[in-house]
Amino acid sequence: QHAWNSGIRRYHVSPALCQRAKVAMSHFEPNEYINYEKLEKNINIVRKRLDRPLTLSEKIVYGHLDDPAKQEIERGKTYLRLRPDRVAMQDATAQMAMLQFISSGLPKVAVPSTIHCDHLIEAQLGGEKDLRRAKDINQEVYNFLATAGAKYGVGFWKPGSGIIHQIILENYSYPGVMLIGTDSHTPNGGGLGGICIGVGGADAVDVMAGIPWELKCPKVIGVKLTGKLSGWTSPKDVILKVAGILTVKGGTGAIIEYHGPGVDSISCTGMATICNMGAEIGATTSIFPYNARMKKYLGKTGRADIAALADEFKQHLVPDSGCQYDQVIEINLSELKPHINGPFTPDLAHRVSDIGAVAEKEGWPVDIRVGLIGSCTNSSYEDMGRSAAVAKQALAHGLKCKSKFTITPGSEQIRATIERDGYAEVLREVGGLVLANACGPCIGQWDRKDIKKGEKNTIVTSYNRNFTGRNDANPETHAFVTSPEIVTALSIAGTLKFNPETDYLTGADGKKFKLEAPDADELPKLEFDPGQDTYQYPPKDGSGQHVDVSPTSQRLQLLEPFDKWDGKDLEDMLILIKVKGKCTTDHISAAGPWLKFRGHLDNISNNLLIGAVNIENGKANSVRNALTQEFGPVPDTARYYKKMGVKWAVIGDENYGEGSSREHAALEPRHLGGRVIITKSFARIHETNLKKQGLLPLTFADPADYNKIHPVDKLSIVGLKDFAPGKPLKCIIKHPNGSQETIMLNHTFNESQIEWFQAGSALNRMKELQQKSS
Repeated sequence: QHAWNSGIRRYHVSPALCQRAKVAMSHFEPNEYINYEKLEKNINIVRKRLDRPLTLSEKIVYGHLDDPAKQEIERGKTYLRLRPDRVAMQDATAQMAMLQFISSGLPKVAVPSTIHCDHLIEAQLGGEKDLRRAKDINQEVYNFLATAGAKYGVGFWKPGSGIIHQIILENYSYPGVMLIGTDSHTPNGGGLGGICIGVGGADAVDVMAGIPWELKCPKVIGVKLTGKLSGWTSPKDVILKVAGILTVKGGTGAIIEYHGPGVDSISCTGMATICNMGAEIGATTSIFPYNARMKKYLGKTGRADIAALADEFKQHLVPDSGCQYDQVIEINLSELKPHINGPFTPDLAHRVSDIGAVAEKEGWPVDIRVGLIGSCTNSSYEDMGRSAAVAKQALAHGLKCKSKFTITPGSEQIRATIERDGYAEVLREVGGLVLANACGPCIGQWDRKDIKKGEKNTIVTSYNRNFTGRNDANPETHAFVTSPEIVTALSIAGTLKFNPETDYLTGADGKKFKLEAPDADELPKLEFDPGQDTYQYPPKDGSGQHVDVSPTSQRLQLLEPFDKWDGKDLEDMLILIKVKGKCTTDHISAAGPWLKFRGHLDNISNNLLIGAVNIENGKANSVRNALTQEFGPVPDTARYYKKMGVKWAVIGDENYGEGSSREHAALEPRHLGGRVIITKSFARIHETNLKKQGLLPLTFADPADYNKIHPVDKLSIVGLKDFAPGKPLKCIIKHPNGSQETIMLNHTFNESQIEWFQAGSALNRMKELQQKSS
């Protein structure tokens, strides 16, 4: 008998333990219990089948299989049918998710689910004023989400509660949970040992409907941590280093599993920071093994009972000895230096000590206009404490920030606690403006006044993403991502040329001084101050609840089903745009001012691909209308084709759809008559979102074939009558001179996903199955 197996086989859940194990997932849901017994049962079934040590990722993923005895399991190959424990939605994506759930006709969600109002609050004047303004401007949307939550059994976190991922960490994530969320940074919950995965709204609807959720069996990349963090080096530097190694697509199709002796030197919220930004390398999710730091955090957030239960089942919450990873990266934390990544992409990694010289060489502005700390990635008590520790030193020498400086608390609990413990006041004294408990500038909700659009400038943030124009809609803003304490130090100095590890500042008295490495408590000495009560419980019976969607609303629109496949090949499609270079979901469906239309499909479709660069002329939002030969905006051209009954395709480059989970980037092309998206490669979430809406995401069998297609060509996809898993499709390219050539296109559709395409969308297919069963 294998040594790694013997402990499992000796372990037995006694009746007494079963009684003791009735622990609620969250104190907001006292009747929804953690089911480690089922997790253990499934793991043991799979362990017997595979007969090998399991990674932690495999334990939790396979522990949630719908049919562990028969499910085909091959990492990177097979599709798994899973039963997640819960669903979380942020307000921008929840609108479309709830509209789709309403369209399904189901009376109530099948698993615990929550809505979090964090995306629609614009940073302008400061926390309280911005929150009041947001409540007024977004009243219609908040009312829709609150009433829809009440009707369908979904918990509702009101505006001002905080950012979805911080709320989940404080209240809902726990070791061994499988949670899906309609936001790409859902993996934040891996800091508490959970498999938390970002998805589109249609995926969330599947889970809320009680349908097994499909996920391609992930590979597992191991990151072995040795040594320990110290000095100016922070948990953020771990993921900034990993992003530099793996790049923005290196984690695609894989779970990043951190392990090794260095793990214990990282706080629970620090582990969450690392997992959160794993979205930037395309990873399915990231996870840490259950340890004492998680136990400490659970206890401090009022969940000691969950920690005690996790202790009983700990062998299922850590990897088996001798488990095999598909790839291993090793990082010595004792040697790791502070990093800063950017601009324009989160994987362009630099040491803080080098960035000044690199910036001067590259022509990037070295003067820092704004420093911004907080966000879902870095807004913990420890983060705020370390930033305040840096600020205190500057204040002691009579200095304030040379750059503008903003602070975004991650939750109402964090805001109230840092106010009570004096951190917020210190950060204000050094020149900071405390913003609302919301996403704010991180997602483009920033009414920035200090520069004009097109003005070249630099900002430094503790956020996760720094795509062109993301924070302030200015393509000339050079955004750099680093830790909150480094942001604070650089904001005090006002320049990228400052290295806090070695360089000196000049105090108000003219004397030079050096900042000491910040030290701060991992968690407050007192209990957390919960602040204001911002949660709305769903009623036991919401059947009598009315949900308002006005037919004349400009912000909400009930959904009409997409048309079914007509059974024929897609012939003579026009090319709406051939995209040049990076095309994220920000390029496909911009955020910022467009967030207000997230519940109105037709209105938000007016931003379709307006940020993508057209290879034909090198311009954004300017494409040739093949029917009129005139150049015009992408959405207008798509609408013209739709009006004329002409189907169209998009041609994309590498990692198409990188970034946010927003399914609007899939809904919009479908709504405006798109049928096919052909690229060199896709980001995972976006590819799935396209399939869910009845589109065909296809990849070039030979990436060089990207160069064979020109914007003036017509395309036909041949072989759809025999569409089958693993079987390539033919694409006939018709050139304007009458010549044509054939290329092969690959796809990752399985049988059920082919049914989505044939039915017109996954939601249409769900309704078909409901009608058959009834």
